Amino acid sequence: MKSKSFAYIILIFIGGLAVLAGTSIGTVSVPFLDIIKIIISKAIPSVSIDSVDSMYVNIVWNIRLPRVLLAGFVGASLAIAGASFQGLLRNPLADPYTLGVSSGASVGAVVTIFFGLSFPIIGSFTLPLLSIVASFITIFVVLYFAKRIDRAMRVETIILTGVIFSSFLGALISLMIALTGEELRQIIGWLLGSVSMRGWDHVKIIVPFFLIGSILLLVHAKELNAMSFGEDQAKHIGVDVERKKMNILIAGSILTGAAVAVSGTIGFVGLVIPHFVRLLWGPNHIHLLPLSTLAGGSFLILADLVSRTIISPSELPIGVITALIGAPIFAVILMKSRMERSG
Repeated sequence: MKSKSFAYIILIFIGGLAVLAGTSIGTVSVPFLDIIKIIISKAIPSVSIDSVDSMYVNIVWNIRLPRVLLAGFVGASLAIAGASFQGLLRNPLADPYTLGVSSGASVGAVVTIFFGLSFPIIGSFTLPLLSIVASFITIFVVLYFAKRIDRAMRVETIILTGVIFSSFLGALISLMIALTGEELRQIIGWLLGSVSMRGWDHVKIIVPFFLIGSILLLVHAKELNAMSFGEDQAKHIGVDVERKKMNILIAGSILTGAAVAVSGTIGFVGLVIPHFVRLLWGPNHIHLLPLSTLAGGSFLILADLVSRTIISPSELPIGVITALIGAPIFAVILMKSRMERSG
């Protein structure tokens, strides 16, 4: 238990440092102490910050901090969703990206942008809600076809079906881009994955979905532990497998859909982060889920920092950085799992 407590302390410290670094570093460097003063003054209006340059206040509060927090929430959402999918399917290769959930959410978001959809009452929540609905539909269609192909629903079949659907949905998105006029730049920029030019409105959009999805998954941590030994064993100890599986899939889709809606398609976070957390601190989902959340948030904040500073003053899409890191690791995991099976 001491090692787990130490893990939380380490990841919280890294997360706090990542937030400060991401907010501090840029064309204009802002001292850490000034950032802390600005955040405290906004949380407690009675605290005066006359000693802080007004330019710093504007840079931190209106530009960098919302971007950094958005990256944190997106990374945390994708990581906890990936950890839950891997536990549910008992395979470290499962994540929102490989299962086609990200692509489904992308189609929902692109359709919303393409047709300029905005429903009354929900307004700015139209985009994340349609992304979430599309991700729901995708995961259920993937599972349906996987069952038709293979009655035993082997994990390899589910992942292969997810990859096939992901390719198909990618083709649909390409078709919409080909038919697009003025929205072309917006759609392509969004698809590459980025948290640039995002403000507090985007943070407000993702937070409620992040809380709902994360809480749903955390309360199912024990069931995920049971199902990681197989559905039959879980049934023997009294787990309502079908209902719990549905709840976990819904929660993972909520998190993925909301993350994709505000940042575009950012791959490999849900694959790599849970895998490393599992290697370092074990497969117990009671700790794996919250630790993956902390690690995923910190990772994406740092990846975003690299994306906007590595070729400064130009900026790379954050999805490029995560793919450059994640793709080789994905290949290593795949080869390792193949060797273990053949050995």
